[in-house]
Amino acid sequence: MTSLFTPLFQTEAMAALFADEAVLSTMLRVEAALARAQSRVGMVPPTALPAIEAACDAGLYDLAALGRATALAGNPAIPLVKALTAQVAAADPAAARHVHRGATSQDIIDTGLVLRTRDAVALIRIDLERAIHALATLARTHAATPMAGRTLWQQALPVTFGLKAAGWLSLLLRVRSRLKAAGEAASTLQFGGAAGTLASQGGQGLDIAAALADELSLTLPDMPWHSQRDRIADLGAALGLLAGALGKIARDIAHLMSSEVAEAFEPAAAGKGGSSAMPHKRNPVGTTIALSAAARAPGLVATLLSAMVQEQERGVGGWHAEWPVLAELFLLASGAAAHMADTLSGLELDLDAMRANLDLTNGLMMAEPVTQALAEASGRHDAVGIVEAACKRAVAAGHGLLAALTADPAVTAHLPPDRLAELTRPENYLGSAAEFVARVLASYERERV
Repeated sequence: MTSLFTPLFQTEAMAALFADEAVLSTMLRVEAALARAQSRVGMVPPTALPAIEAACDAGLYDLAALGRATALAGNPAIPLVKALTAQVAAADPAAARHVHRGATSQDIIDTGLVLRTRDAVALIRIDLERAIHALATLARTHAATPMAGRTLWQQALPVTFGLKAAGWLSLLLRVRSRLKAAGEAASTLQFGGAAGTLASQGGQGLDIAAALADELSLTLPDMPWHSQRDRIADLGAALGLLAGALGKIARDIAHLMSSEVAEAFEPAAAGKGGSSAMPHKRNPVGTTIALSAAARAPGLVATLLSAMVQEQERGVGGWHAEWPVLAELFLLASGAAAHMADTLSGLELDLDAMRANLDLTNGLMMAEPVTQALAEASGRHDAVGIVEAACKRAVAAGHGLLAALTADPAVTAHLPPDRLAELTRPENYLGSAAEFVARVLASYERERV
């Protein structure tokens, strides 16, 4: 991606985690940790460690040259191990034979990857927490703020903005739990040697694996997972869920920003959301980026699911397919989370517009409570017909539903005008909205981090 688009779709911190330098650095970190782990069980002499650890410095290597060699080798670990061995040999020839001892390329690449994904999940969660806390504040503040609820792009029944925010909050709380679990499951050591048996470790394979996991603060799995890619696919799916959840919230806000609705707006800032041709416009920006991520993520997740079907002990192609795809998912999720955290933290609401939109249909959205009250006296079938006819008369005459109802003897015979006035006030038909908000906020407080 070009430097023009990069700041729009991803955060700098996340981009740094998946940059070439970071990939190289984490692989070297694994190589150094492997030497220390093998030294702990007596396989590598302690005297070899200084030279190996000193050579595990990413700044010592030519990234461009490694990239060219990777194109021939098939993965970056092969040329890196060759260069690392040469670097160690230049300082301590005896230590060079202990570089990468008994490991395979996939051990180094996968373990380097999970080190980066562990940090990447932590980065995303910073912005996700900002979004979650902002939504909790909105839900609490506007628990009783009425607005039009909308189904199939049409006004339906009154809700509260607090209920809407609580729905967004509940969604992100569930996604956060999924991302946390997937991130923890993926933070698992990969160390199995050429075919997953650690036969090259002189009978000390499990001891070395345990020491290596300890060195890197990773979980020690029951066995190597070279061709078992469920953890990676699950992490990708969690990122896809996050992108979709943020996209749902973004879609709602973008609609609320439309000129015809104008109930909520992204926070204003100099140079943000303008138009090159129309000075009056205030275009969505953060929501646009989140929606873009939500559109791109499903295909990337599908690739990871397809890549799970790997052959025997080591796969052909599926493993390689994961590298750029998982990175792109993290980058997209980082941009979406950061933009939406900013949007929700500074979301501007027009409560007058919410009130005006409640009255937009001259009371037609309150037909349901009137029908229910009338049905208690006349039966549901008759009540539906009577209220439906009143709605049509109200629209034809250009006046409100209340006027049409109070002029209909079939209605007033059962519901006097003061009762009709009560039934057609949006504030009186919010159901369990306040209780739902309270329940979500209680969950938020229980899970607060």
